[in-house]
Amino acid sequence: MKKSSIPILYGVYVAIGLIAYFLLLSLFGLHKYPAFSVLNMAITGAGMFLAIKRFRAEAGTKFKYQKGFMAGLVTGFIATVIFTSFFAIYTTELNPGFKEELITMWETDYYVPIGMLIFTVALMGFATTFVLSLAFMQLLKDSWNTKDAAKHTY
Repeated sequence: MKKSSIPILYGVYVAIGLIAYFLLLSLFGLHKYPAFSVLNMAITGAGMFLAIKRFRAEAGTKFKYQKGFMAGLVTGFIATVIFTSFFAIYTTELNPGFKEELITMWETDYYVPIGMLIFTVALMGFATTFVLSLAFMQLLKDSWNTKDAAKHTY
């Protein structure tokens, strides 16, 4: 498998996992509670970690921090775009009353248009992707604690 297709493949897998989790919650009527979206971070994180790890294995000794970081970002961004698209279709077409159910959970007097809700879902996904990419690269980057690296210290 080409290294460039790993983030795309894992991004699609993560999106499928997020959609399946959302639909599972909706079967029990729990999808209207925002607290359950915490598991979205775990699903996204697991997929991103596996994508970066596989990308690193494919790269071998040529693994660079920037390339691994980009693999994580692309994986998460693709998953976020796919899930946000599904969420937009679900909220507007499949279950038009969902927006009102979700917004009433926030107990607000403000009018929240559907675009703002979809933008919020996308923003949460992009923020999660960025933070997790930074965190995972700290775990998976090559260590500088070698004899070679000691030459580059003061």
